Amino acid sequence: MVVTSVCLLGNQTLDAQQLPQYSQYMMNKFLINPAVAGSEGYTAFNLTAREQWIGLANSPRTYAFSAQTRVLRNSFISRGASVKNKRPPASRSGKVGLGGYVFAYQTGIISRTGIKITYSYHISFRKGQLSFGLSGSGYQFRVDKQAVILYEPGDKVVDTYSNRMFIPDADIGVYYSDRKMYAGLSASQLLGASLQFGQVSDYAKYKLLRHFYFIGGYNLNISDYLIFEPSILLKTSEMWEFQIDLTGKFYIYENYWAGLSYRTGAEAGALIIMGGLKVDKFFFGYSFDYTLSNIMRHSFGSHEFMIAMKLGDSARRFKWLIRY
Repeated sequence: MVVTSVCLLGNQTLDAQQLPQYSQYMMNKFLINPAVAGSEGYTAFNLTAREQWIGLANSPRTYAFSAQTRVLRNSFISRGASVKNKRPPASRSGKVGLGGYVFAYQTGIISRTGIKITYSYHISFRKGQLSFGLSGSGYQFRVDKQAVILYEPGDKVVDTYSNRMFIPDADIGVYYSDRKMYAGLSASQLLGASLQFGQVSDYAKYKLLRHFYFIGGYNLNISDYLIFEPSILLKTSEMWEFQIDLTGKFYIYENYWAGLSYRTGAEAGALIIMGGLKVDKFFFGYSFDYTLSNIMRHSFGSHEFMIAMKLGDSARRFKWLIRY
């Protein structure tokens, strides 16, 4: 029989840590909602690196590099398409957003490496914008066979399974934003793929659960130089075990920010401290998770770093769009 480490493939851990989590989700909402792609009007690049429960062997690690843009009326993409095809591009109205990211996520003996491509469509209103997004993805799901420890040799699952599988998947989302608030719903792993690990029926198939997210935030102007933004991230899977991130952040002159989050969950509850600054077109962010469980006795917490670059002057943007 395979030891408990292989049971990371079972329902409990797949439900709790099947997809990576981000403490600074509000800094790059595109990672959890495809409708966000291009919603700000900028061309944005974002690099996120997260090391969870540092000090524990084989703890979760997440790396993601994303890019997104809005195909605007006078954008480089529109001009290039117009010259090449000698006709106005289909996205001339500036309603189309494009995005994508590559990612690597590892927890225990399981890792995923893949790419995601996103198309979004934005409908502008007098005071806000409603966005819809759809992503297609493909990734390699891998189990480190050499790291499997057995109670006894000759386990049929380990002897017969293929430790690499390619999995296609899809995400969908809707997102509303205006100059004061934002809110969005999204769903990931829509295809609910089943993983075939061996030729023994009792252990043969493990399902990737659909995950659902709600994000929301509001900007309160306290003074000419200080903004307070409360926000929420609510997430669950098909097992309907909910986890909530409640965050309060202060922006100073729109160039500096600091905040505090509380994450619920018996296994993943945490207090999170975050901060960052803007330098010209670059944004730098850092967060530290202090886990509220016994696991903190054996680790140095979780650390997350974010670097972003936004290109495009204010003329490319809708005037009401939310600050970073």
